[in-house]
Amino acid sequence: MEEKMPPAENEVDAPLPPMRIPIFRMVWLTTLASNFGSLIQSVGASWMMVSLSASATLVALVQASTTLPIMLLALVAGAIADNMDRRLVMLAAQLFMLLVSVALAICAAMDLLTPWLLLVFTFLLGCGTALNGPAWQASVGDMVPRRVLSSAVTLNAMSFNIARSLGPAIGGMIVAAAGAAAAFLVNALSYVGLIAVLLKWRPDIPPRLLPREKLGAAMAAGMRYVIMSPSLRLLMIRALLFSIGASAAPALMPLVARDLVAGGAVTYGVLLGAFGVGAVGGALVSGRLRRRFTTEWIVRGATIGMMVGVSITAVSTILPFTMIGLACAGAGWVLALSTLNASVQLGSPRWVVARGLAIYQMFAFGGMAVGSWVFGMIAEAHGVAFALLMIVPAHLVGLVAGLIKALPETETENLDLLGSWTEPKTAVPIEGRSGPIVVTIEYRISPVHMVAFLNAMDERRRIRMRDGARHWTLMRDLADERLWVERYHVSTWLDYVRHNQRRTQADAANGEALRDLHEGTWPPVVHRMIERQTGFMPGLRVPHTPEI
Repeated sequence: MEEKMPPAENEVDAPLPPMRIPIFRMVWLTTLASNFGSLIQSVGASWMMVSLSASATLVALVQASTTLPIMLLALVAGAIADNMDRRLVMLAAQLFMLLVSVALAICAAMDLLTPWLLLVFTFLLGCGTALNGPAWQASVGDMVPRRVLSSAVTLNAMSFNIARSLGPAIGGMIVAAAGAAAAFLVNALSYVGLIAVLLKWRPDIPPRLLPREKLGAAMAAGMRYVIMSPSLRLLMIRALLFSIGASAAPALMPLVARDLVAGGAVTYGVLLGAFGVGAVGGALVSGRLRRRFTTEWIVRGATIGMMVGVSITAVSTILPFTMIGLACAGAGWVLALSTLNASVQLGSPRWVVARGLAIYQMFAFGGMAVGSWVFGMIAEAHGVAFALLMIVPAHLVGLVAGLIKALPETETENLDLLGSWTEPKTAVPIEGRSGPIVVTIEYRISPVHMVAFLNAMDERRRIRMRDGARHWTLMRDLADERLWVERYHVSTWLDYVRHNQRRTQADAANGEALRDLHEGTWPPVVHRMIERQTGFMPGLRVPHTPEI
């Protein structure tokens, strides 16, 4: 097994524990309370669906209706979070979920819920979660230094799973004693503490030097950055593969409680609690595992643990054995997803981190939504035990993918912005919306260095297009074998400024390689040009030229 080199002693002792940072601690504690409410609400919704309908598909759709909005709206939410005050975005999401939860409690108390109306309410709560998720996760990097970001992400996962370990059991008792409406009301009250903390928090937001991107352009920039970043692209694919198989356990757990161990709402809560206890255990050991093993080995071991745990659940009819299996599955769940989440955060610069996390959520929760629906249909056709066993071939796909291409180690990348580029003066008057802009850069390269230059320019192409360039080309002068010209387009002058200000410290190596290969003064000759159309223009008076 491949192991990481142990960090230097001063590196281990240097990070400030995230819980010693006041704002992170307050938000974490109130989020913990909110997570308790969400898990109690989830128990109420799932068990109410069992009482409203005997359909296994509808029961599984309770989870799918919560996760589907995250897949559909995450990128929009990420673009909003990167372009607006993240605190205000989180406040809006929390207030929206509070109102929806109150309405759900009222409908349940008045006996107005139907299976499809219940799914509508859970879908709306999922929309609030989709809006809140990227802003909250990206805000963690605003609360804690980068060196403890992985620990903070793990603490967030632990928060949810501490709630999972106790909240479902409490939710099951509330449903059994007072009905689902009481569970929905408890969830509504759980948002109040976090709303109060967010109202008091005043983060230090650096001044915005450029206008906000339009929503469509911001979404496109986020997608482009992920597509043109090999490490992020691989993380997204693995998140999708893992989450499809991982969705079976939580989606079918109400049916496990009812059909495999012959229990009721309290049993369902106990099973969810066992899953949560295992997840907390996984979170507690994740830091030690990250210091010793690579990301690939952690995700690989977590996947195997989930396969074993869910298989035990599938064949067991005895509650304690089922709880052991679900605890094992919970540990695998949190180890894999928190590791992938932290890798995405550490692999994304701050200007696009919310969009990177949003796309991660699209893949992860989209996989859960699809997996919940598929495993629900399998359970309806072939039984719950058979459906649970089907996660083994589902997870084998991810394990094979890891053997083909291992996950990257993003924590070693320095993605701080270079900050060395300044906007050039132009002889022609220009505005931010002026364009299209065409940029050419001339390099002089010895023929003996041509292969090295082409390799460096292949990386330069990826960086350019990742940061917003279009129509990138590389040309060689037929009259001068040493003259090479790089050319690319951007839509406006403002896009050109953004493009150059997005360069990171990790990209500096590419610039150094080109500097070493270039023969002549650095930087090379750059031409910045604006496209202009020719032909007749209304209102333009052409002076009369007399005939000769």
